Amino acid sequence: MYKVVIIDDEPIIVEGLHKTINWAAAGCEVVGTAFSGEEGITLIRDTKPDMIFSDIRMPKLDGLMMIAAIKSEFPKTQIAILTGYRNFDYAQQAIYLGVSRYLLKPSKMNELTEAVAFMAGKKAEEQTEEQHDKGHEESAIISEANSFIVKKAMTYIEEHYQEKLMLSDVADRVYVSHWHLSKLLNSYQGQKFADILNGVRINKAKELLGDPALRIGDIAEEVGFLDMGHFARVFKKTVGISATEYRNQI
Repeated sequence: MYKVVIIDDEPIIVEGLHKTINWAAAGCEVVGTAFSGEEGITLIRDTKPDMIFSDIRMPKLDGLMMIAAIKSEFPKTQIAILTGYRNFDYAQQAIYLGVSRYLLKPSKMNELTEAVAFMAGKKAEEQTEEQHDKGHEESAIISEANSFIVKKAMTYIEEHYQEKLMLSDVADRVYVSHWHLSKLLNSYQGQKFADILNGVRINKAKELLGDPALRIGDIAEEVGFLDMGHFARVFKKTVGISATEYRNQI
């Protein structure tokens, strides 16, 4: 039986999908439901479903980010989106990220059953065939999802570098586990999270050092370093000279 998760902030839709679709006939079983994107991500990690039916317009949820996170961390998972959001560009981006079906609410029963049959068929193909062409397609989707996540993570780091930022904070914002984000950053940026964060902070510090009215200790604090000694060590390791020497040069 293929495991199915249903996510929607409207309980009537969750209940309707759960009760009206003949899941057993398609070889499926609903193993969990959630009523928010946050609950949904936790449920997905706990149950590792084969198929997901989810809305993408829920409070505190970046729908495209959630899709990218799922396809990056669980690439074999089939995803069907049910939404009232009628935007072609958004739908196209969702498909690029690996969504199997993009259904508009209210969806007809034949559309829902077709989506279930299609995704179940995809899961059956995985189990019975070596599909090299499909493998290339899957790799492209995973690459698109990974790039999407890394871009969003880098944007968040650049916007929040002044804070006491941890890898887990950024991972929460892009809906993946911290170990998975660490792997992606290493792969796509060639650096660990701490080095990326320090790099952003030092680049900002270099800009601020151009203002002779600012004390170096104040600059260190401004860019997110709580300890002046730590700032000095990181600056010299990154730039090759001390902050004072850099200021004198410019």
